[in-house]
This record gives sequence, C-alpha cells and structure tokens, in this order.
Amino acid sequence: MKLLVIGSGAREHALVWRLARDGGVRDVVCAPGNAGIESIARVAAVDQGDPDSMLALAEHEQADLTIIGPELPLTRGVADLFASRGRLLLGPSRLAAELESSKAFAKDFMARHFVPTARYQVCESPDIALAVLATREFGYPIVIKADGLAAGKGVVIATDQLNASLAIRGMMVERRFGDAGARIVIEEFMQGQEVSVFALTDGQRAVLLPTAQDHKRAFDGDKGPNTGGMGAFAPSPLVDDTLLDHIRDTIILPVIEGLRAEGREFRGFLYAGLMLTADGPRVVEFNVRLGDPEAQVVLPMIDGELAPLLRDAAAGRLGQDSCRVRDWPRVGVVLASAGYPEKYETGKVINGFGAAASVPGVVVFHAGTARRGHEIVTAGGRVLTVVAEGQDYRQAMSRAYEGAHRISFDGAFMRKDIGRKAIGCRP
Repeated sequence: MKLLVIGSGAREHALVWRLARDGGVRDVVCAPGNAGIESIARVAAVDQGDPDSMLALAEHEQADLTIIGPELPLTRGVADLFASRGRLLLGPSRLAAELESSKAFAKDFMARHFVPTARYQVCESPDIALAVLATREFGYPIVIKADGLAAGKGVVIATDQLNASLAIRGMMVERRFGDAGARIVIEEFMQGQEVSVFALTDGQRAVLLPTAQDHKRAFDGDKGPNTGGMGAFAPSPLVDDTLLDHIRDTIILPVIEGLRAEGREFRGFLYAGLMLTADGPRVVEFNVRLGDPEAQVVLPMIDGELAPLLRDAAAGRLGQDSCRVRDWPRVGVVLASAGYPEKYETGKVINGFGAAASVPGVVVFHAGTARRGHEIVTAGGRVLTVVAEGQDYRQAMSRAYEGAHRISFDGAFMRKDIGRKAIGCRP
C-alpha cells in the first residue's frame, strides 16, 4: 500500500512513523513534512490550504490512500474534492468538519442530538455577549470561546465580569483571533477532570482508540496561557472499560449517527474532549482529526496493522469495533521555543537527538523543525515531542524527561509535570 500523509507537525511525524512499521506499507510520502519526517519517508511540497494541490500530488504519486493530519484542509473541502474524483481519503467532508471549525455549530448540533455538554449561548455581537454576562445565568468562572479556528488558543476562562468583558472585547472588537472571534460562545464552567477520547469511524461504525490526557496550559500546575498542548499521556487512568462503553453509547455513536442523518459525511478520526463531571462525561469540544500532542502517545500504543484499518474507514467498510493495544503507557513532553504561545524566535540550532534516542523506550517526534545545511533548527513554537514508554506511568515519565533533557536549543522550555496526574494510578 502506498500512503500520502498531509501535514508538517509532530502528529504527522507520529503517523508516518507508525504507518511505516506496517508490513503491508511499501511507501509513505508526507507533504510538506518536516526535518524529522524526511529521515524516515519521502517529503513533497504542497499547499495545505489548497485542496487542488493535494489532489494533484495524490494523483501524481498514485497514492492508494491519503490521510489528512491537520484541520485546515478538511475545512476547505479536501475530502469532498477527492470523493468527486474517486480517490480514497481519510477525513470528513467540509460540512462534517464544521464540528471543529465552528463552536456554535458544534453546540447547536449537540443540543439537536442530545449529546451531553455545558449550557451555552451563541453571541453574534459584543452587545449580545455583554447582555448574557449581565444575566449572570452561568455564574463565574465562565468560559468564552471564539467560534472559529484559533489554533487551540481561542478559549478564555474568566473568573469575574471584568475579565469576561475584556475577553469579549479582545475577541469580538479587537479581533485577537481574526474572523474566528466574529462570533463567540459563552458557556458554563464545568468542574471535573478532562480526558481525550478518539474514535476512527467510517460514517456508521466506530473503532475506539486508546484514551489520553492533554496539558493545554503553558506552565506547571496548569497555569499560564492556553497553548496547542505542552504534553500528554496515554491511556487515561480515569477511563475504565465501563466508562468508555458509556462514552461510546452516549457521545461517540450519537454524534456519528447525527452527522449521517444530517448528510454530513464523516470518515476519519473523531476527537472528543470530555469533562468528567459529577453528572457524567460532558463534551468540552470536538476535533475532526487526531489531537496533537495526543497522537504522539496514542499511535505508538496501537498494535497490529494500522494502515488497513485506516483504508477500511476511508472506504466505509470498517469490520471491527476495537483495535489491539499495547499495555505499557506512554508519556510525551513538548519542547517549545521561548515565548510560546506568544512571540518566539526561530532558527535556533537543535542538538542532542542521538543522546535522547539512546534512552530506552524513547522516540522523538518533530513539530516545528527545518533543515539548514547539516543542522536541524527550530521553525515553530512547539518544536519537538519526546515520547517514552514504560512499565508504568512513573517509568514512562522518567524516561521521557531524561530524553527531553538531553536535547538542547537556545530558549528551549518545557513543563516539568507532564504525566504527574497519572502517577499512582494503574494504567
């Protein structure tokens, strides 16, 4: 099987790395890729915002299956274009991708299909948003979300009316997130612990993948600004088989069935960010692709052949409802550029890859990297994810940090507590 993977981050590096281990995969091409991916697969140029460019590449390479990593191509309708040309692609249609590209659509969709989530109000103008605050219907803290895509940073948890008003102004008036903040969602704050649940679906059936827990805040103790994710571990010790079955029956399957009923074709990865509240699991958000950095810890746990499973989902013929999973947990630590998620510099030389890879159970996935001559340099805010397996969470965490500390570049920083929530819990 010849595969084309679209994307340039650590999620795509993990996908390429995992798929290349399948016995039935003869070639993997990644576009545009990064400095780490090019060491294990061929890379090619492509405009990730241009579906026609991706179709032309798939046709040129005669790829048996194209796998979309990031959300942007999906929101631009790449799946619809490939379907119209009879080419196999794993990823939802443009209409189904609204589950991620519009928070307002997602909330209204959940209300229509009785999927448990927080109480909310969609606001089309600053005046309406401020009027919602004035009612104090949701109390404080309160959650304010930009409606559109904002690279995982368009969410503010405001502790009082002043900060909530400033957040509304920043999104809707100052347009901190551009057009993504032209409309916002205000919702109640949910108490509990957050977990990530992933399903691979062919539009009717679903295969559940290992669960995970992400760390969105920039600094230790879940402090600081929201980022795209500073690390993750898998599986989540908070989700046993009974709870996972409940999540499948009350959230995953109703979403898949609801999308199908509304004519929104969804074949691909469905991510559900859930809050485990006293009243049961409730949806925080949906993504229509694998999470990052969760993919880096989830994909290495999948045993057996992965590519045939992805092909069957893309073709609408999944024949199973589970996948084989390796027992040992994984912990992934993100190395980021100084200043991230705000302004940061790039072009810093990275050293220590060999030393990190020599730690037992460690693999390093590249995110924001580029090649400059014989050197690999930083090219983004999140630069690398250092992932380790272990007999338990403690060993996986120890190995991941040992590997991370062997890598260096000017201004590198990381959280020091990734995986600590799982210590003492049984995987």
